[in-house]
Amino acid sequence: MTTLPLAPAASGPTAPAPSTAVAADAAASGAAAPAPGLDAAGVRLMASGAGLAVATLYLSQPLLGRIGADLALDAAGTGALPTLTLLGYALGIGLLAPLGDRIDRRRLVLAKAGVLTLALALAALAPGAATLMAASLAIGLAATLAQDLVPAAATLAAPAERGRTVGSVMTGLLLGILLSRVVAGALGEPFGWRVVYGMAALGLAGFAVAAWRGLPAVPPTSRLGYAALLGSLAALWRRHPALRRAATAQGLLALGFSAFWSTLAVMLHARHGLGAAAAGAFGLAGAAGALVAPWAGRAADRRGPAAVARGGIALALAAFAGMALAAGWQGPAALAVLVLGAVVFDVGMQATLVAHQTLVYGLDPDARSRLNALLFTGMFAGMASGAALGSLALAHAGWLGVLLLASAAAAAALWVRRRA
Repeated sequence: MTTLPLAPAASGPTAPAPSTAVAADAAASGAAAPAPGLDAAGVRLMASGAGLAVATLYLSQPLLGRIGADLALDAAGTGALPTLTLLGYALGIGLLAPLGDRIDRRRLVLAKAGVLTLALALAALAPGAATLMAASLAIGLAATLAQDLVPAAATLAAPAERGRTVGSVMTGLLLGILLSRVVAGALGEPFGWRVVYGMAALGLAGFAVAAWRGLPAVPPTSRLGYAALLGSLAALWRRHPALRRAATAQGLLALGFSAFWSTLAVMLHARHGLGAAAAGAFGLAGAAGALVAPWAGRAADRRGPAAVARGGIALALAAFAGMALAAGWQGPAALAVLVLGAVVFDVGMQATLVAHQTLVYGLDPDARSRLNALLFTGMFAGMASGAALGSLALAHAGWLGVLLLASAAAAAALWVRRRA
């Protein structure tokens, strides 16, 4: 396993002193407590919790038609529901995820699981649109418990097994994303959308009980106040070039990923006459990415996360470029190339993400929650940009334009990672 430095090497004979906020934090926290350890049952518990939590972000998407009809919402009102949920998640990553360095992550996970359970129950019982929208925002905020579990797993794992452990928890998270729409649609069709939210509330309540009984304490590593904790994000960004490279490369790769998925349904309908169900079926390609996450973690432990990140980006670039070469094809052959390309670039995307998480968690053990928040901020910025740029590319340059955009973004990500 490649040993990661706690601070970047200086160009001169001595390393630069860390920023005042980070130095004060390190002095206050003292040496990091030894990791209590994490057995297989603990890894499964954390993977399950991450999957259940992140799944709640996407429950509404296959149910929007039924929700809109039931609550007499227009298109704008219906579309506001998933938007508020994802907005809450984005706010939670920036404002709540850093608290994992200040508060015992076990307490934080239990608190968020309780809030998420109540928010899901409120959504299930919502008498009108205003209540459901408020519940949707709260669901997004509390679902960030998934972003507390991953750095907690990295802290509890033995250093030589950190990548594998992170990969296993990420498998649960990715399967939650993958299966959420499928399960919500399957339950919502015969039983209604309220049952879906109610079942999700029961699932989170069950996880909260299991976590209360089985999740070990993770002592905080910082004594900074909340404002100083958020302020230290900028200091950490300046202090660690490896973090900047990881967030930038992951954001660029996410740009291409989002450009593809945000325009796929429109392209399939226009060129192949396929509907939403077919576009949704393409999402099953994400299973490959979920299953490869533990392998990517083990490879990061053995060969170093930077090498795995470069390999994952190269894989995604090859997939996008291959699909671009076949962009003019028609019929079953064109669809086969799309399916294969989606599988390959999703494997590359998830392998790169696990490698980057393993890398940034090794930079500063006392700031893993904040480092994770910065990494995912870069990733979400890339996804938001990809959705906007992908739509523009499709409108002005067609499907080939989307694939060229994704290829260019992946090539730029590989350039960012070229030296490390």
